[in-house]
Amino acid sequence: MVKKTRVEALATREALLAAALQVFRERGVTRTRLSDVAERAGVTRGAIYWHFKDKAELFQAVCERGTLPVEALLAQASQNAQRDPLAMVRQLALMALTQLAQHADTQAMFDVIFHKCEFTAELAPLVAKNDADRAACLSQVQQLFNQAVACGQLPPTTDTFLATHGLHAYMVGLMHEWVLDPESYDLAVCAEPLIDCYLAGLATHPPICRPNAG
Repeated sequence: MVKKTRVEALATREALLAAALQVFRERGVTRTRLSDVAERAGVTRGAIYWHFKDKAELFQAVCERGTLPVEALLAQASQNAQRDPLAMVRQLALMALTQLAQHADTQAMFDVIFHKCEFTAELAPLVAKNDADRAACLSQVQQLFNQAVACGQLPPTTDTFLATHGLHAYMVGLMHEWVLDPESYDLAVCAEPLIDCYLAGLATHPPICRPNAG
């Protein structure tokens, strides 16, 4: 009986997450009420509070459900990077774009984050967590670029801070624009040339100075 109850609770949680993603995408996060999500999921409002204390926690869970599995690959990268650090950067970037291209839930989540979400005070803890996660990810990518310089894959004058933040801006721009019009081109097919274009540019014309760098 306990096992059945646990299975039912997990099923209810998944139904709430799926419903929340739909409603967030239709109405925006700010205009969505928990009662809207409960109605869409076909459960009582009390069922939401059994799983999530408030809308911010529900939104966090929705984001985590569609999050790109970057952490696992970064852990792998830290072990294998010395052999071919640029290949690990390439693999990370390709994984992000193909995950977005091939998974509808990931597309919906990024559409909500990019276009349907106002980061109000209510979501401040989520913003702080996401900022910390982003900083950690960028730090690890910069370490890969540092290793690429050390082993001769990138010129010794490469400013790896700018290379890292340039790649991040490039990726976010690609994802933001593609989510607006997924029919414009096949992102899964075009991911490799798009990433290779950036990495090839780093190898031949890397950023070599950062304004105000000490």
